[in-house]
Amino acid sequence: MVFRKNRGGLIRDLAIVALSVFAAINLVSSGAIGNLFSGASGATFLGSFLSGILFTSVFTVAPAVAVIGEFSKSGAPLWELAVFGGLGAMLGDLLIFRFIRDRISEDITALICEKNGRWRKIFKLRSFRWVAAFLGAIVVASPLPDEIGLALMGFSKMKTAIFLPLSFVLNGAGILVIGILAKI
Repeated sequence: MVFRKNRGGLIRDLAIVALSVFAAINLVSSGAIGNLFSGASGATFLGSFLSGILFTSVFTVAPAVAVIGEFSKSGAPLWELAVFGGLGAMLGDLLIFRFIRDRISEDITALICEKNGRWRKIFKLRSFRWVAAFLGAIVVASPLPDEIGLALMGFSKMKTAIFLPLSFVLNGAGILVIGILAKI
């Protein structure tokens, strides 16, 4: 029943993701990314920072990867892409993480635990929180959408002081890998 009610939203979200991938392909094939940042001073900083922010969402990851790849191919230093892109991604992740941790994870936990008391005990286990945080970190470092990993980290009740450097390192490493692959 729940799936039928949310089917319209799922179709809309899939259409947005498909449009995002289509836009990324067109940006790369037309050379628009290079033209957009070619004359700007500090283009690597600004472009990689904005790409990092976009790198965090399933809806915008494809254009972000395209921009990062183009910067890498144009000879931008990989360490700049990783550092400034990682900072942008950390900011984007922080916005999503705070929303998920403070609102959505509480709602989902309450909904799940309302129907079955055993789940409440599982959610409170320290080992559950560590596993959720670890799996969330793996997802954030992977090309999978950060929202999934951030939700897992939100369930773990991770503190912001731990989350920020972790997000920076994981996303910076992911951006670095994309830059290296684009140069190959």
